Amino acid sequence: MTDPLPADMFDELCPSDLVPLRFADKWASLILHCLEHGPRRFSELRVPLRRVTPKMLTRSLRGLQRDGLISRTVHPGPVPRVEYALTPLGRSALDLFYTVTAWTGQHWDELIEAREAYDAATAAREA
Repeated sequence: MTDPLPADMFDELCPSDLVPLRFADKWASLILHCLEHGPRRFSELRVPLRRVTPKMLTRSLRGLQRDGLISRTVHPGPVPRVEYALTPLGRSALDLFYTVTAWTGQHWDELIEAREAYDAATAAREA
């Protein structure tokens, strides 16, 4: 038998609450990848991220900015221009995201098989 889990395992001061690596945000790693080679405007990000709605892209950008992974710079002028760029902290996170991406690539077939098996079993139970 295994030991019971401690009640304070994830207490208020737990560092897991501070983990800014947005693995649950499906767009975060893609945004970081888009910014790897320099600042980009919102409209530039929309090209490769065409599947994300503008609202979700804005939400992801704000979350990444809040966590210090990207910066937002407003360039004044007759037509103000806004650019997003990786911060040094954001650049340091790229290797982590690339590691997760590589792991996913290595286990792609297993992940798909597991999902399909789960979905089939769930559908069979619900039928």
